Amino acid sequence: MAVIKISPEQIKTKKRRGPKGHSVDLSALEDVRNLLGDESRQRDLLIEHLHKIQDHYHHISARHLVALAHEMNLSPAEVYEVASFYHHFDVVPEGQSAPPELTVRVCESVSCSMAGAEALIQSLEDGLDGKVRIQRVPCVGRCQHAPVAVVGQNPVDQATCDNVVDTVQNKAVTAPVSDYISIEQYKADQGYQTLKKLMEGQISEESIIKKMEDSGLRGLGGAGFPAGRKWRIVKGFKGPRMMAVNIDEGEPGTFKDRHYLERDPHRFLEGMLIAALTVGCDEIYIYLRDEYVGCRQILQRELAALAANPPTDKYRLPPIHLRRGAGAYICGEESAMVESIEGKRGMPRLRPPFLAEVGLFGRPTLEHNMESVYWVRDIVEKGPDWFSSHGRNGRKGLRSFSVSGRVKKPGVHLAPAGITVKELIDEYCGGMLEGHSFYGYFPGGASGGILPASMSDIPLDFDTLNPHGCFIGSAAVIIFSDQDKARDLALNAMKFFEEESCGQCTPCRVGTAKAAELMEQKNWNQSLLEELSSVMTDASICGLGQAAPNPLRCVIKYFPDELK
Repeated sequence: MAVIKISPEQIKTKKRRGPKGHSVDLSALEDVRNLLGDESRQRDLLIEHLHKIQDHYHHISARHLVALAHEMNLSPAEVYEVASFYHHFDVVPEGQSAPPELTVRVCESVSCSMAGAEALIQSLEDGLDGKVRIQRVPCVGRCQHAPVAVVGQNPVDQATCDNVVDTVQNKAVTAPVSDYISIEQYKADQGYQTLKKLMEGQISEESIIKKMEDSGLRGLGGAGFPAGRKWRIVKGFKGPRMMAVNIDEGEPGTFKDRHYLERDPHRFLEGMLIAALTVGCDEIYIYLRDEYVGCRQILQRELAALAANPPTDKYRLPPIHLRRGAGAYICGEESAMVESIEGKRGMPRLRPPFLAEVGLFGRPTLEHNMESVYWVRDIVEKGPDWFSSHGRNGRKGLRSFSVSGRVKKPGVHLAPAGITVKELIDEYCGGMLEGHSFYGYFPGGASGGILPASMSDIPLDFDTLNPHGCFIGSAAVIIFSDQDKARDLALNAMKFFEEESCGQCTPCRVGTAKAAELMEQKNWNQSLLEELSSVMTDASICGLGQAAPNPLRCVIKYFPDELK
């Protein structure tokens, strides 16, 4: 083979006219620097800084995205992949028009769908001009007030076209802060005394862990892992350790965490701090769903008040970081939440290792749902028997049921674990709505399956529903009547999972889309749906894909007449 030699004089070079990649718009860079101020540019604050741009400009332009990447020493591709992952960031590519300044979001998940969300959306599209964007969105965590619209960041309960239009015209686009127990009121009721005793060494860490174990309290975010055992496991790993509190309750039908935060935030904060100090966590991260604007205002105010007036001067409280979600149901999964706190896309991690060993920033992490730590103070002060003494039908403990749908008194009802849905409706919810007969229920939100009214005597608790293809999860109970169809509600749930799949694994990403397509047909291909369900359940990485088939399987098993 002949070798061709080329002299340096024969090589023509092309001079680059600007920096490699995207050039930085200096005016956009100044905008970003003004928004960020003196705050750190560390990598895990990416989502927080994206929120600043979104809040100020109501969208994220390409020029501001590139400027933020430059300011944080990240690649534009890295920033774009994070921003485009979350529903609440409106990323506008170069050359495209920005969305209207004001967005009205209308929930179309199960409870709101039953309450007339579709008709509301149609009337708003006719009643509001093009300067306002109407968006269909998944559950916003206010299911007891269905249908719900959110104008800007201001929720409108029992929404109608008239009250939404009034809210738009009055420019009421920020959420009001509700009445709640302040730090002064909480301390007047002996609040923070237990935390003080722990900090000053009057109560031992081991005694608290023992009380938690004896109480039988299990994680109330859905998984149901024994809380005391989790504390002991995390404490067994070498520090430094972290704590992460998950308040990203996005399961359709669930709103209990918001309920407690809007009323008694310091009971949660004290329980959280007791847990962190008992286990030996050096820092605490609270991950709050973006829709809970009122809760965020409360926590910002009360965390500042607590820092200014701690329970004792003898021991410093660990740093507490409040992080804001950005509209991704998948971040309710613990490892996806940790990824999001670190400023990344909320993609579930493969396990092992588990978070208890390798969690937030690679450190052993105590992860808890908000309500799980809400009960810690009562359990420590009143003893484990106080909690375990409650219960029915052979079960122990208390459950906060988020009840929505066709009942007279929807809302959060604190009831004994093991209560049946019939007892819950009759004793706590005032019975069914007038003109509605009990037909069926979701015992654990959209992913917990569907059961008919004929199976209303099953105790509602962990493990009791598993033999029937259901689970209690976060105790989100959605009641439907003879005026609803289980197959339609199951389709609504599947479309929700299709929308919220993170896309990481094929069984979930493709399976939810294909299942929704098959479920829209008049005659369901039951054998194909079952085959698809089996693949999703067996091969999906996390609980979203694994649980998504539950409603459709229940319809086939318990509501066969609807498929004829």
